[in-house]
This record gives sequence, C-alpha cells and structure tokens, in this order.
Amino acid sequence: MSPSPAPADGTGATGHRNGNGDGDGADTAKGKGNAAGARPADAAEKAGGGEKARGAAKTAAAEKAGADAKTAGDDKAGGDADAARGTTDASEHEPRRHPRHGRPLTATPRRPLPWATAGGVAAGAAEPLPALAAPLADAVGRTLAAPLTALTDLPSFDTSAMDGWAVAGPGPWRLPEDAGQGILAGHTGDEALRDGHAVPIATGARIPAGATAVLRTEHGRTSGDELHATRRTAQGQDIRPRGQECRRDDELLPAGTLITPAVLGLAAAAGHDELPVTARPRVLIVVLGDELVHEGLPEDGRIRDALGPMLAPWLRSLGAEAVGTVRLGDDADALHDALAATDADLVITTGGTASGPRDHLHPTLRRLDAELLVDGVAVRPGHPMLLARLTPERHLVGLPGNPLAAVAGLLTLAEPLLRGLSGRAAPSLRRAVLTGPVPSHPSDTRLVPVVLRGGDGARPLRFHGPAMLRGLAAADAIAVIPPGGNTARGRVALLDLPWTATGGGVC
Repeated sequence: MSPSPAPADGTGATGHRNGNGDGDGADTAKGKGNAAGARPADAAEKAGGGEKARGAAKTAAAEKAGADAKTAGDDKAGGDADAARGTTDASEHEPRRHPRHGRPLTATPRRPLPWATAGGVAAGAAEPLPALAAPLADAVGRTLAAPLTALTDLPSFDTSAMDGWAVAGPGPWRLPEDAGQGILAGHTGDEALRDGHAVPIATGARIPAGATAVLRTEHGRTSGDELHATRRTAQGQDIRPRGQECRRDDELLPAGTLITPAVLGLAAAAGHDELPVTARPRVLIVVLGDELVHEGLPEDGRIRDALGPMLAPWLRSLGAEAVGTVRLGDDADALHDALAATDADLVITTGGTASGPRDHLHPTLRRLDAELLVDGVAVRPGHPMLLARLTPERHLVGLPGNPLAAVAGLLTLAEPLLRGLSGRAAPSLRRAVLTGPVPSHPSDTRLVPVVLRGGDGARPLRFHGPAMLRGLAAADAIAVIPPGGNTARGRVALLDLPWTATGGGVC
C-alpha cells in the first residue's frame, strides 16, 4: 500500500500548538533555531576548576561515529541511523564558550543539525550515573555497571542430562538390588559406580564417581537385575561435565548489558544474589500549553493532551524513572520555576520549542544560563526539537508539541541521552526493504511508521503526519528515510518501538 501524502503542518486533533509548525515542506525549518554544536572531543577543561570533564575522548567507537555523521544532504539510511546511535563532536559549528560552564553557547542562528549528528550529540552529552547494588528482583530493565562474572562453575558438578541410568564401562550392566531408588536431583550416590554396573538416575542429578555415560530410559531395557542397551552408548553420552557452560571467574556479559529476564536467570545460576547496576535516570515531564485539556472531550478550540499519558510509560520502557508530570500553561515564570526547582537528571518538555509569542522555552533557557547542545534537527517530523544542559549534571530535551513530532524527538534525542546516563551500549539496528514508496525530503531525514510483514519487508503506514498518532499506534517500527528529494525505495534502517523491539532502537 502506498502512503498518502503527508498532511499540512500545524495542529491536529491530538496535537499541541507548536509555534512555527512541524511539517514536511522544504521551507518550514530553514534558518530557524540556533543549532549549537556539541562540545569538541577535547572539551575536558573544567569550569572554575570544579566541573568534571564530560564527553572528552569518549572511545574509538564514539570518535568513529562522530566522523561518520554526515551533512543532511549526504545522509544514507544505514549510516544516518548508525551514527545517531554513537557520539559526535559536531565541530563544524565553531561554538562560543559558555561563561559559567566553559561550554559551547548558542551564537548566531545556524541551520538545524543533521539527524545523525544530533543523535550523536545526545549520546555523548552525559556520563553514566553512579553504580549501585540491586537485588535480583529489582534488576530487570537496568544496566550492568560492571561485567557479570561467574561465582561458580556451571554446572558445578557432572550432571545427568537425561532420565535413565548412569553406567560404568560397556554393557550389559548389573543393576542394584533396589533398582527403584536410584539417584535423584539434589542427591548423590553414596558409593562409586563399579565397572559393569548401572544405577537409575534423574535429569539434573549428580553423576556418581566411576560412571562413564548416561543411558537414556528409551534406549535401555531391563531383564531381571541386568540392563541392556538398545542403542550404542558413547563415552560421556548425556553427561553435562562440570564447567561446560563456564568456569568460576569467567566473564559472562560485559558492562553496559541490559538486564533482561534471561540475564537475571544466568546471574542467579552463576551464584549472584544482587547485581551492580547503573542508577535509573530520573525524568521530570513538563507538559506546556494553555490550549490543552487533560480529560474528557476538548471544546472551544482546545485540544486533548496526548503526550502527557504517553511519555511516562515510554520512558519507563527506556529504563528511566518518571518522577512526575507537571502541567503548565503558557506562563514563562511558572516554567522557569519548575525547571529551576527540579533535581531530576533529565527534564522533558512538550511544546514551546519554536519562536512564537507564547513559546517560552528558549527565553527560559537563557534565563537559566543553560547551554544549548542541539537547537533544531533536520528531520521530519520533529525539526524544532532541542537539547540543553541545565547544569553539569542535568539536561533538558524539548519535544515539539505535535504527537508524532514529539516521538521523533524522543527517539532522536531522549533515547540516546538516557542510554548514555544508563551506561548502555548502542543497539544494533535492523534493516528492511520498503514495500511501498515514501517521498523523501530534499535535505531532511524522514521518520515514517511502518508495519513489518514477513521476510524483511516494511510497509509504510498512511497516517504519518506530525500531529497524528494513528500510524504510530499500528506500527512495528519507524523507518529512517534519508534525504535526497526522491521517492525512497529499497532497504532502510529501522528504529524499534518499545512494545515491538527485537533488535535495536529504543529498548
């Protein structure tokens, strides 16, 4: 199915007012916003001798991601998406130094950052939060702050892999007089097994000394006190030897690994009761707009807030802790007070990122002496998004007010920043072949909801306007469409969504 043309910019039934709008036209984001560059890779200098260095000489992989971040006109789907998962120094912007932080400060208006570059800036903007010890029951969804090592051999003794008989030497074998007892899991034989003898054994039970193999129940028959094999039995058959999976002190998983239920099971099997994890980033959500209603049907030109209910569970899926949602009208002083008072690691605002008469975010950031790292991104929808450093330890991501545009900001800036705070490695990205045409933008990356339908095909969804959530609600992933001004076809990178993630993206 071919997607319908993207609707005009502005607001929709579920959108916030967004000042300049957030459309797909080539002319709506030209020269708007002050795209502040990221800190150079050598920005390890300290402000007043007190601020610790951040983002300086990250890693070889991070440097490569920065080098690979293309300009908007050159981005390719694969490189565009991969670079957004790394870090970049964005040195092309020649930023001024912030008088307080010793950091780049927005100077003259500049063009929006390429999408890949913006994602790289966000990924490198913050150091991982401190590590703490978490009980296994509280560790799922967190990130390993140190490598997971084995505290014991796995298995810790030779184990039967099947129900049957432990046998010693070639058969036939003599059975014990009380053959019904045998060796059960959690128990062990009292005596070594003599050559030519056998004893019943259960799966998971400890192999007795002297045993050379396990004969499966279905591969043996008994005759009186003798056991005969119906199939040839090889040395060591169906025995899991001690240390087959790992030896004590082996590294099982590296630091930065997301703790899944499977990781939890491995940690428990390896002897752990708690794990070293990175603290969860604490996020405050600030929903802006006089025009919003938060329950019931909207009337008199007002619109229903769709982002407030959506953001907290989405952030939890990214491993963050949503500490609260503040709903404010278009009040500059109230916004200033809310941002100045919070101690959250990250503040996410919705709406007010453009330059309209009631868009107060930029003036408020100036009042707070904040440092703009990203001020506009060459992406559709979502180009008015921004990233700012409020203090050396606190950041703000400003999302556009339109719902799908806000999701684009969440994926472009908030997800990489939260990954950096969590100390989590960048995920690998899946790719798929578009099964329908998608018009590309002349200079901006496009993010389009798609449905995956067998094989490696991705069908673009019709409802992908910046104010629409219908396409996203039905989507399996977001396709990254590189700029170029042609109809996009062929293989493109995918950003996974939290409820369908199987490879990379936001999980």
